[in-house]
Amino acid sequence: MTKGCIKLYFFIFLLVISSELLAQKSPRERINIDNNWRFSLGHAADPAQDFNFKVANIFSKTGKAEETPISPKFNDTNWRLLDLPHDWAVELPFENVDNFDLMAHGYRPVGGLFPENSVGWYRKSLELSRADSGRRLAVTFDGIFRDAMVWLNGFYLGNNESGYMGVTYDITDYVSFDGPNNLVVRVDATQAEGWFYEGAGIYRHVWLQKYDNIHIAEGGQFVYTEVKGNSARVFIETTVENQTLGNTAGQVSSFITDRNGKKVGSTKPAEMILGLNGQATVKQEIVLTDPRLWSLEDPYLYRVTSQVRNGSGVVDQVTTRFGVRTILIDEKKGLSINGKFIKVQGVNCHQDHAGVGSALPDYLQYYRIQLLKEMGVNAYRASHNPPTPELLEACDSLGMLVLDETRLLNSSPEHMGQFERLIKRDRNYPSVFLWCIGNEEGYVQTTSVGKRLALTMLAKQRELDPTRTSTYAADLANVFEGINEVIPVRGFNYREKGMVPYHNDHPDQPVIGTEMGSTVTTRGIYEVDSVKGYVPDQDITHPWWASLAEDWWPIAADNDWLLGGFVWTGFDYRGEPTPFQWPNINSHFGIMDVCGFPKNIYYYYQSWWTDKDVLHISPHWNWAGKEGENIDVWVNSNAEEVELFLNGKTLGKKVMPRNSHLQWQVTYEPGSLKAIATKGGRTYETVMETTGEAHQIVLTPDRNVVTADGKDATVVNVTVLDNKGREVPTANRLVAFSLDGDASIIGVGNGDPSSHEPDKMEVGDYKRSLFNGKCQMILQAGSDPGKVVINATSAGLKSATVSIQLVKTKNNLLGKR
Repeated sequence: MTKGCIKLYFFIFLLVISSELLAQKSPRERINIDNNWRFSLGHAADPAQDFNFKVANIFSKTGKAEETPISPKFNDTNWRLLDLPHDWAVELPFENVDNFDLMAHGYRPVGGLFPENSVGWYRKSLELSRADSGRRLAVTFDGIFRDAMVWLNGFYLGNNESGYMGVTYDITDYVSFDGPNNLVVRVDATQAEGWFYEGAGIYRHVWLQKYDNIHIAEGGQFVYTEVKGNSARVFIETTVENQTLGNTAGQVSSFITDRNGKKVGSTKPAEMILGLNGQATVKQEIVLTDPRLWSLEDPYLYRVTSQVRNGSGVVDQVTTRFGVRTILIDEKKGLSINGKFIKVQGVNCHQDHAGVGSALPDYLQYYRIQLLKEMGVNAYRASHNPPTPELLEACDSLGMLVLDETRLLNSSPEHMGQFERLIKRDRNYPSVFLWCIGNEEGYVQTTSVGKRLALTMLAKQRELDPTRTSTYAADLANVFEGINEVIPVRGFNYREKGMVPYHNDHPDQPVIGTEMGSTVTTRGIYEVDSVKGYVPDQDITHPWWASLAEDWWPIAADNDWLLGGFVWTGFDYRGEPTPFQWPNINSHFGIMDVCGFPKNIYYYYQSWWTDKDVLHISPHWNWAGKEGENIDVWVNSNAEEVELFLNGKTLGKKVMPRNSHLQWQVTYEPGSLKAIATKGGRTYETVMETTGEAHQIVLTPDRNVVTADGKDATVVNVTVLDNKGREVPTANRLVAFSLDGDASIIGVGNGDPSSHEPDKMEVGDYKRSLFNGKCQMILQAGSDPGKVVINATSAGLKSATVSIQLVKTKNNLLGKR
């Protein structure tokens, strides 16, 4: 990690501390309850293996549970004890069955063909104090995949169908203060929602909330800003609910603090009268003089705290981070932030990561966003579903725009409910610059039905968030009928050759590339291997419906009216192994692989998306047996010209075409390839050498200090060097890991799209093969401070050891809000 990254993470830590100090003073409590859940697989087709569920008549009387896991008397001591987040799908072995949906989901045996793997039961014991009697109590699930039924003490709370949008249940009426409370969740992942790896289980956080009967509603604080000159008006809309047994009066007030906790503005108390079970929304305003604006370069965050008072003092308060910024979308000039026009240099991403599936520690969200920023990415499309809140917090903190997307274009109560919860949850994040109401809805997108669906969803978006607008991701060229007639920002999925004609026909409608590119590459591979399922690691191969990086990006770069675009995808992900099937179990679309290791196309985008001095040679120069044969050498750079040398002899100097790359045909001989770049009168160089055999392992942790809270994590990348200290790009050795200290390995990966090695293993058994010189291990901290020693061994290689320090600070470094 660079010094700048270390400083950035430490700064975020300070922000977290200040927000937590504010939260400690609040009469509202929000307690993480991820730890100590019991888990067991059930069965989607056999009630006997599903603990008698669907046979026992549990809905005939309130609180009736029969002899099922719903009953507080159920004995779960032989169930597995685990902490959340949890994804049971990533723990399953790969299975080859000729079925499209199984293939698209990465050959994990979950779904209708695998009833024995598709239902999971979770149970959690909660102790509550009598001091909480008289307060409202609720549980919030940030995400369960999917179709989750929830009970407390045998009482049914509800069903949340969405695998991506969270839900809150009021449990006040069902709790006991005289003994443990049993929270039970039945998760049914039989039916998928997407066509990519989705995981299974309670894969996001769970929270216990305690608050007053007079309180701010769920999603009931809305903060937005208007900047004029050297001042900003901060508008705060606070919706308060009354769940007492009668009418009540109260006051609402708000104040703003900077990131150091200093109060910089406040409102006067606003009086309100609330009827029985009534709601009221109070609109207030605070003016900030010379505010520090949120931007991609300086993602500064303030906090606004809204308080509710009655005769007994402050009865509720909610604190939210927000940014002061102005985002405008112009049909002629594109996107601007605070008056500065920028080009969207975006990527689409699914939510899984090597080793852990969809159950990511919070730290991995920051790790992945930081990797994208280093490449030059400035925008993230959460495709194709609502993201976890921690992803948005990372984007807020690190400076990354977000295209926030609902799962399905649908105006039914179920899906409109999901859409409403999404907007209320995410509308205060300054990183969110645009909503997306759907993706490639081919059955309706050109019809009047699609148009009506879009209009209904757009009306709801404007009702809940009039400060932003929406797009729709259409896999259509110059087609206007249907959704495109009414969508404020026209989204293009591929069909990049239709963007200019569409703009010419509809010049008043802004245009953005919602999915662009889709070059397929395999890191470190330079020929098609249809047996193993590999494609060359250069910008030369794409599916019929997609395009190369150099086909789409120049169009975006050269046209001001085009906002920019989102590449499919930033990282490889499980599932969709286009253009192959088995043995492939993950995609090839990523600019980085599933671990976050760059492929060669990474350096194309970094060349034209950053001001860094980029100079990258590919492929590697280890080609024993190909002496005398021509090797196709690519150079990616943003220099003005590049000269290439083989073993000191020049192979010629070439001018670098803008938004392109350079190529040489080089007759292979061992030694070194050197490139010397000229840029602005300066020169800089890079060298690619033929290496010796692998000699020693190197462990590189992303950071060496981790919070001892049982949740924090770090990424440990693994490479091997020859006896001269050069990284060996062709090594594929098996590496075994062991630990000494209070930490655990929670997953391993290597970026090989055809590797069937397990992502998760028993304690003490963790190992992973290198793939073209690299693999990765993810470490999660325990709760005891001290040193954790990581050891890596491989037969015939010098082993490696690295230490991680666990520190007992008050708060998780990045995971708390």
